[in-house]
Amino acid sequence: MKNLVNMMVVAGTLLLADPAAAACYADYKAKRDNPLRLHYGVIELPDGACENKKGAREEIAQRLAQAEWTLLNVLSLFGEEGLEDRRESAGEFFLRF
Repeated sequence: MKNLVNMMVVAGTLLLADPAAAACYADYKAKRDNPLRLHYGVIELPDGACENKKGAREEIAQRLAQAEWTLLNVLSLFGEEGLEDRRESAGEFFLRF
């Protein structure tokens, strides 16, 4: 009986875990003018910005603007499972902003 109670507690805890609390990332393209520079980057986003690309776009554009970059496009939203696949392509812009 004690084992059953322990199993129920563990199961309840897992059910209540917030899946939105998982790490969220986006890959994007950005530009800077005079002279024209382009970059591909990967950025970590807060939970609220991960619900859709529109929210991600607003967050990313704001952060990039502080460094005088203009967001061109949000390519995708993904979790930790997609980070390593993008690290090399993002280079110096991997989790920079």
